[in-house]
Amino acid sequence: MASPNPPFCGQIVEAGAGGARPEDLTMTLLIYGDRVSGNCLKVKWTADHLGIPYRWLQTEVREGASRTPEFLALHPAGQVPVVVLEDGRALAQSNAIILHLGEGSALIPTDAYQRARMLEWMFWEQNSHEPYIAVARRLRFVEGRPAEAVDPGLMTRGYAALARLEQGLASSPFLAGEAVSLADVALVAYTRVAHEGGFDLNAYPAVKAWVARVEAALGI
Repeated sequence: MASPNPPFCGQIVEAGAGGARPEDLTMTLLIYGDRVSGNCLKVKWTADHLGIPYRWLQTEVREGASRTPEFLALHPAGQVPVVVLEDGRALAQSNAIILHLGEGSALIPTDAYQRARMLEWMFWEQNSHEPYIAVARRLRFVEGRPAEAVDPGLMTRGYAALARLEQGLASSPFLAGEAVSLADVALVAYTRVAHEGGFDLNAYPAVKAWVARVEAALGI
């Protein structure tokens, strides 16, 4: 089992739901995340929505905070988000984290098929959506590169992902049915800021309406 007092690798910027004390870094969920990252915000939004107390430890990736020996001892891949649970165990990968946080909540369908549909979208997000939408956004918005410096193939695949989302939302208000689920949390994170990567959502009215519904449901 990991140490119940993990290394501090960032800056505490806020308490989450539940009013955890600023000085208390034990017995509270710790979220190591960078606010510029949609993957990290998924975790924050899930915890906020479910009223899970946490401490957010701002981990500035571009300043090397995820590559320090202390952070690598916590997560050898050197990636955020990472959470440290109340018992000291660490967990990485955004969709694995939100699945863990969401267990037993309304964010996970009780019907076995709908739950599988939720997971289908979450797996697809990391394989066929995030590598294009998020990467284009990082290049344009975070790194400040001009549009002509972005691989056109990246944009083509990103638009293909948006078209798949548009198709998937043709018959239901949310991705796994009639209610918001972790699939929506996972996919809204970068879709809502796709324009920062140069993507035009105006050709995808169902996607735009869905983004607004999810934002309202999560209060973001």
